[in-house]
Amino acid sequence: EVQLVESGGGLVQAGGSLRLSCAASGFTFDDYAIGWFRQAPGKEREGVSCIGSGDGNTDYTDSVKGRFTISRDNAGNTVYLEMNNLKPEDTATYYCAVNGLCPRPRPYEYDYWGRGTRVTVSS
Repeated sequence: EVQLVESGGGLVQAGGSLRLSCAASGFTFDDYAIGWFRQAPGKEREGVSCIGSGDGNTDYTDSVKGRFTISRDNAGNTVYLEMNNLKPEDTATYYCAVNGLCPRPRPYEYDYWGRGTRVTVSS
């Protein structure tokens, strides 16, 4: 059974940092791209970043480029999203997902999802 568990969310002031983790199990982790998505209240879910299998190519949506960094630990079956210089508009529930495409992650392309971790950035 594929399982994805996000953690690391919380409340932070604007300009602060958080590191999200996505712990995966139930599939051959190294073989799949992993995506991070977010959904703010009243808005559609959007792709934030992804990291490919193999050489681990990465992609970011424009609004987070230069502030967020995605990485993966294949030995530990975990993907991280380091978020720096957070802004109030980053407030959302963040989800990781697997079995989709990278670059340009789109929610409808990913089959398995975690339950999300909430990030709130205060101004």
